Amino acid sequence: MVIGVTMLNVLPGSEKNAYNDLKACEGVKDVYHVFGEFDFVVIVELETLRELNDVVDKIRENPNVTATQTIVGAEL
Repeated sequence: MVIGVTMLNVLPGSEKNAYNDLKACEGVKDVYHVFGEFDFVVIVELETLRELNDVVDKIRENPNVTATQTIVGAEL
């Protein structure tokens, strides 16, 4: 199991559309609208790092998304 946390920014005024698009992405477990440096925090849970990469690429292709930053969780 691979867990990724993607923080992203969207175009002003597109938050509702971006939220709905993010929730519809396969592998997206949770979407949080936040305040501060980023507009959303997205929790992605998949089986492989390649699948995580594919989902992040799909998120980046969304015309409402202006920037992303992803971190990958590790087991201790």
